Amino acid sequence: MTFNYSVTLPISGGNKLRRFRNWVEQHLPDLSYSLPQQTPIKTEVMTIRLLSIDDRARLLNTWASVQPPAPEGP
Repeated sequence: MTFNYSVTLPISGGNKLRRFRNWVEQHLPDLSYSLPQQTPIKTEVMTIRLLSIDDRARLLNTWASVQPPAPEGP
C-alpha cells in the first residue's frame, strides 16, 4: 500500500500512537493509515499518512465532530 496523503492533527501528551489507534478503532474502524514509528512527548501534533483524499476528508470530519483522544493524566 502506498500512503500518498497525509494530515497533521493536534494531539499532545504521552502515548499518542496508542491513543490514536484506539480512537480510530472506535470511530473509523475501516480506515487504512500509517503512523510514525514514534513521537516525542513534547510534540503537540502528529502526522498520519492515508491512502486517499477521501480517507483524509473522513478523518478530518470525524476528528472535528468527535472528541479527539485526550492525554492521559497522572
